[in-house]
Amino acid sequence: MEQTANADLMLVQRAQNGDSRAFDLLVLKYQHKVASVIAKYVSEQDIIEDLVQDSFIKAYRAIGGFRGEAGFFTWMYRIATNTAKNHLESMGRKPSYRGRDIDEVVKVETPERLRDYDTPDNLLAKSQLDMRLQETIAGLPEDLRVAITLREFEDRSYQEISDIMDTPIGTVRSRIFRAREVIESELKQLMSGANRTEASHVV
Repeated sequence: MEQTANADLMLVQRAQNGDSRAFDLLVLKYQHKVASVIAKYVSEQDIIEDLVQDSFIKAYRAIGGFRGEAGFFTWMYRIATNTAKNHLESMGRKPSYRGRDIDEVVKVETPERLRDYDTPDNLLAKSQLDMRLQETIAGLPEDLRVAITLREFEDRSYQEISDIMDTPIGTVRSRIFRAREVIESELKQLMSGANRTEASHVV
């Protein structure tokens, strides 16, 4: 647990120094847990996804104020909870708590690709992650590349992407999902390779 906290703090510090890819790693590591937090209040999957993105955008903008008094996820938990409540209030709906507290959310399974990689310094130091992401996105079929770029790099809503690509929202979601699968697979391979290299040095 302490190793995870130390790794998170290192990534936060890098993000505070302008390394956006370090923050991307935190997003990948915790997006499922943040979604679980928001699902306490919202049941619509598309809204949950939008609020997860909103939560991380708020966190990125406020990252300079993170001082480490609490863990990164505890900080994100508060942001996500407030984001969900504010959404419901803006819709004229009273926030209704539907389950999990933070201790339960922490138990949500972190994707295997990030669970044990508490030493991402090797990846970030040589910009391997940045290069692999760019190469992977550039190698995607055009429809997937455009959809994921509009969503992740231009912060477009699904409706906006649907309008831009003249494609049904369902198709847009499918393309973004497939693009993320490819990207996550590449990240897993990159991190696994780094882990093996580190282990060989130890031996």
